[in-house]
Amino acid sequence: MKTIRIKYFSEEIERLTYIEGKSDWIDLRAAKEVRMKKGEYALIPLGVAMELPEGYEAHVIPRSSTYKNFGILQTNSCGLIDESYCGDHDQWFFPALAMRDTVIHVNDRICQFRIMEHQPKICFEETGTLTGEDRGGFGSTGRQ
Repeated sequence: MKTIRIKYFSEEIERLTYIEGKSDWIDLRAAKEVRMKKGEYALIPLGVAMELPEGYEAHVIPRSSTYKNFGILQTNSCGLIDESYCGDHDQWFFPALAMRDTVIHVNDRICQFRIMEHQPKICFEETGTLTGEDRGGFGSTGRQ
């Protein structure tokens, strides 16, 4: 088991917990109240900084209910935080675009993250044909 050092920037947010057996994603919370008008952009502080182990990165994405509950989109689609972002002032943020007027309160769960190992070094070998089953080239069924 890896140990990750974490610094909290707010005493108002719940501490991170891993819910065994439910998911390997961990919820992140807004560390301050943010009021946004439709069309506005904001960096919402998440109240944490971490020292990720060498060779690891965090993937930060919205929760499935984030848009329904708050009407915000994550502007970078998926946030990527590598182990070099580990200083005392390297607080994590959620870049949000409001699609409607909204208020995000302190401690609201707005996104989630998981820790992943860096992709291993790979090389590409060019070929004229592939050996896998041909599914038609569109989506999961190959049908349009």
